[in-house]
Amino acid sequence: MKTLAILKYEWIHFVRNPFKIVALVLFILASIYGLHNASSLYHTQLSEIERIKEKAKESQSEIIAFYDNNQKGPSTRPWIDVTKPFWALWYSHAYHFKTPSPLMVYDVGQAEQYGYYKRITDRSSPYDSDMAEEIANPERLQVGNLDFTFSIIYLLPLLLLICLYNIKGTEADTGILPLITVQAGNTKFWLWVRVSFYALLIIGFLILLLLYGGFLTQVFTNDLNGFLNYFGLTILYTLIWTLVFGLLIQYGSFSINNTLKMVGIWLLFAFIIPGAIHQWVSTKYPANLMTDFIDAQRDERDELRALPDNVLQQKLNEKFPQILNSIIIKDSLKSKKALNESVLALTNDLIKERLKPIEESYVNKNSIIKNTYWINPTTLFQNKFNLITQTHFENYQNYRNEIQVLVDKQIKIMVLDIWNDVKVNRKVYLDYLNKMKITVN
Repeated sequence: MKTLAILKYEWIHFVRNPFKIVALVLFILASIYGLHNASSLYHTQLSEIERIKEKAKESQSEIIAFYDNNQKGPSTRPWIDVTKPFWALWYSHAYHFKTPSPLMVYDVGQAEQYGYYKRITDRSSPYDSDMAEEIANPERLQVGNLDFTFSIIYLLPLLLLICLYNIKGTEADTGILPLITVQAGNTKFWLWVRVSFYALLIIGFLILLLLYGGFLTQVFTNDLNGFLNYFGLTILYTLIWTLVFGLLIQYGSFSINNTLKMVGIWLLFAFIIPGAIHQWVSTKYPANLMTDFIDAQRDERDELRALPDNVLQQKLNEKFPQILNSIIIKDSLKSKKALNESVLALTNDLIKERLKPIEESYVNKNSIIKNTYWINPTTLFQNKFNLITQTHFENYQNYRNEIQVLVDKQIKIMVLDIWNDVKVNRKVYLDYLNKMKITVN
């Protein structure tokens, strides 16, 4: 009965405090805004993926029509011959997509900074210009993008601070704390019941917001387990901040002192530590490797094409020893043409070699950030949320790796069929399309 009396008292106190009500309303509005922004991005990406798929099917149908009509290609482009493996694969219009998770409604993560579809050709690379640089979620707020996770990570502790700042402190300021002790019997019990009231109030609204967001992208029918993981992490994060602020109040004294301590803790873990670590990592691993990669790629590609044919042939034979037993290996004219069309395979190896320092830089950068989690819990939770919603850097790194696997696959098919003098017809072309379907576990 004592607990209910304390909760009833706190409810009356809450509804009579416009400052706390306004803070809660603003948090809810910011969360709804973030949910709708992310939902819009999710549906936009799905629509774009479907549009690209339909366009690719139309283009593939046009190529199939060439085979049915015994044409080598469009009459306006006489140099194109789709009966050759090089052109047939070029016009396979193979794409690889990173289909957005419905959980994106809660967390945009890196979804706006990286491409989510990629046409696979012999010239493609996971780090082409359509694959943008990483940007941190806090920086995204500066350009007007705010997601639900941002509200959880940065605004929820501030809401808790506003709700809890005057608990115990007001009684201490007015000198009635000894009277509270007499009435309640146990000050700690009285304090934590009041703190728990706001924790439960906020968790209640979080549940409503999570349910609302889930209906925007059909989360419950598409990824219920992911939703439960996100929900559990949200509750854990809320309880941690509640515990921290509660302890500060319990061992604090007056309102102003408690408030300053809570603000200091919030600033330290929400901005100062993450900002300092971000600055340190950026200094240690500056984001200029892509410029070096582009310059080196261009120079070495020119050097590669300047090599004598016998050197290029030797390199190609080492990469694809099957060529030594190919149909046209002893035909000098056909071999010369096949070599020219196959040089892209060596260029692809050059690109992959030049990407290694960039990949290593990303691995080292992420490793350093993970090693700071023990003093940087905000970033820890941010990355956990991103992983659950499949918008983390690692999710897009896996996507880039899949792109490279498919590029390698297409190049191998092209080179071997060129050297085996394969004549592409409708059946072979459809086989190409089937082989380039993306089946990633």
